[in-house]
Amino acid sequence: MTKKTISSEDSHLFRKTIGTVRSVNSDKVVLKPENKPKPVPKVQATSIEAYLQPHIPTDLEKLSVEDTLSFSASGLQKNVIKKLRQGYFGLDAEIDLHGLNSHDAKQQLLHFLHDSVENGWRCVHIIHGKGYRSANNHPVIKNNLNIWLRQHRHVLAFCSATQKQGGAGAVIVLLQLTEKYDNSKDIDF
Repeated sequence: MTKKTISSEDSHLFRKTIGTVRSVNSDKVVLKPENKPKPVPKVQATSIEAYLQPHIPTDLEKLSVEDTLSFSASGLQKNVIKKLRQGYFGLDAEIDLHGLNSHDAKQQLLHFLHDSVENGWRCVHIIHGKGYRSANNHPVIKNNLNIWLRQHRHVLAFCSATQKQGGAGAVIVLLQLTEKYDNSKDIDF
C-alpha cells in the first residue's frame, strides 16, 4: 500500500473539522457505567391464601349430593346469576377437582383462580363432583368449595352448572377483572 500525499490545504481542513485532539492515556475501555442505576424493589410474592377473606361466615348449611349452589356478591344485579346459568359470559377455563382430598383441592382451586384472574379469564368452570362416596351424603369438596368461593376476593358470583356441564357436580364462577384487563368500566350485568 502506498502512502498518499495530503496537501497542506486538506491537512488544514481536516484539523479544522476534527477540532482539538487530546491524547488517550489508557488503551483499556471501562465497561461499567460510572453511576450505578438505582435499585428496583422486587415485587413481593403474595401468598395464594391471602386471596381468601376470613371474615366471611363459614357456618353455611351443609349441602347434600343433589343440592345446587348459588351466590352473588353484594352490589351485583339480580340477573347476574341468571345470565351465568344461561352461558351469557362464555367459559374461559376449566378445572376438575373431584377425587382430590380437601387440602389438595383447596390448593389447586386457589392456584387456578389466581391464574385465571392473572390471565384475564372472566368465567370459569369448576368440576367438584357430587360426592356420592362421601359420608352421610354430605360431599366434602362441594361444601368446602361453597365456602372457599364465597371467601375469595375475586369471585363475584357462582352457580351450579347446567346438566350437560355437570349439574350439581360442577359450578360456573364469574371472576372480577383485574385493572389491566378492565378496559370498559361500563359493562351492564
